[in-house]
Formats: sequence, structure tokens, C-alpha cells
Amino acid sequence: MKIRAFKEGDLAKMVSLINQHYQNSYEFIPFTEKTLLSEIRERKLQVLIAEENGEIRGLIVYASGPWGEEIEWLSVQPKNDQKLENLLVQEVEKLVKGDKVFTVVDVENPEIQKWIMRGYQIEGGLYHMIARLEFPRHIPLVTERVVLRSLRQGEEQEMVELVNKAYGWERLRLESLERWMKQDPAFNLDWIHVAELDRKFVSVVVSRIDREYNEHFGGKRGYLGPAATLTEYQNKGFASALTVKAMNFLLSKGMEYVALYTSETNKASVPLLKKLGFKIAHHWKFLYKHFSKKPEPSS
Repeated sequence: MKIRAFKEGDLAKMVSLINQHYQNSYEFIPFTEKTLLSEIRERKLQVLIAEENGEIRGLIVYASGPWGEEIEWLSVQPKNDQKLENLLVQEVEKLVKGDKVFTVVDVENPEIQKWIMRGYQIEGGLYHMIARLEFPRHIPLVTERVVLRSLRQGEEQEMVELVNKAYGWERLRLESLERWMKQDPAFNLDWIHVAELDRKFVSVVVSRIDREYNEHFGGKRGYLGPAATLTEYQNKGFASALTVKAMNFLLSKGMEYVALYTSETNKASVPLLKKLGFKIAHHWKFLYKHFSKKPEPSS
């Protein structure tokens, strides 16, 4: 068995392996060679291929981004060849630069036990929540000093800084806005909703079209995110008011549903979102493996 980096000539087999393995996963959209190559290039993914006697037997994908270091996809042939899966996991762990790596698994998927056997621990999870848009909703009242409005030209940097400060890491870049506009010509600053207090942004909710879902499943669904409120202004109703404002905006754009993601550790957000009409549509678990910290280089 040989483990090597992927080549473009592997794409057809890779597409077959990934699509076959994940075909029954929640809202999975099958790859083509073009979309898979684009994903690898844009996100700078590292792909390891397991090859035996010239035949591709499996693959594993490593991603490093704002959320951390992640094992994204793992697929082998024949399916459930645990020895080969473990070999690929061991090889991809060698790419980890920090002191931990994670993967994401459906909450009811028996694959969770395999990851636990490899030394991974369940640490939190993620909810996908969806609400039906049937009629304009009443926007909750906030203090009179707060103005709820759309973002204006020249305010993009301030909005990005708010999001990143609220998250505590670089969640958003100015280039993200340019990418959204390129992907969806209808998207502009009107889709970004902010709460302004004393000429300062304190909360933001970005609304978008759930493009890939709509194109593949023929839906009319909007998406909310990122959403952020500065710590000192939380629990004042700003996020709820902006969320409803964004939901009404998406309704006016012809959307019939709206979706978002929220962490299961955010105990306050789930009840709040349920009051606004959201229901949990899916639940994933994060599984982390921690490594001993690498020694600091000697001076």
C-alpha cells in the first residue's frame, strides 16, 4: 500500500469514492470533477491517496482554516475497511501543525465510535436550524437609541472588524463580500443588516441566498450568517431584532425558508431561535484529537 499526494488524474476516482461514501449524508450535493478540483484549489485542501498495485483504494482530506485543522473527508474501497481507514488517518495526522485536529460526524452515525477508538473525543456540536418564511414578522423592540438598517458603502471594514472582534478570531475578510457578490449578482450591501448605537456598530446579521442548496434541490431558501454581537451588547435583543429584519428581507426576495448554523454550546441561541420559528433540522458532533505541544525552538 502506497500513500501519496493526489494528482489531477485521480479526480474521476476521487469523485466516485466521495459521492458513494457520502451519498446518504444530510443535504449532500454530489461533486463533479470540476467542482471537486475547484474546492481543493480554493480552500487549499491537502489530499492523500491510498494506492495499491496502481489502483486507488481510498482518500483522506485535510483542511486548515479559520475553524482550525480538520479531517474533512475519509473514504475507502471496499467500504468500512477499518485497517485502511486507520492508516489514512494516521498519515493525515502527520500534517497537523498545531496541538489538535478535529472531524465532524452526524450525531447518530456509528462512525463516531471509530473516531473514539482512534483517540478522538466528542467536544460540542453544531445545529442546522431552519424556519419557514410565510409572512412578515414583527421586529422586536430595542432601545430607541439603536438604529436597525442595512450596511452602506464605505462601512464594510467596520462591519468586518465587528464580526471578528465578536468571534475572537478572523471569521470574516473584506474579500468575502467580494466573493459573495461574484457568486450571487443579486447580493449587495442591502443584504447586510446592522444595529447602530451612538454611531457605532454593535450587532450584525448577514443574509444571503442559499445558492448551492437551491440550485441542487430546487428550493427557495435563504441563509443567515455570519451573525455577531459585541460581548458588552449581548442579551439586549439586538440579535433577535436583526434576525427578524433579515428574515423579512429574505421573504421580500422570494425565499420560502431560511437556514442558519449555531453551536450546541451556545445555550442562549437555540431557545431564542426557536421563539423566532426555527427548528433543528440536523445535528453534528465535533470530535477532537489532542497532541502533545511541540517544543518551542531554542533561542
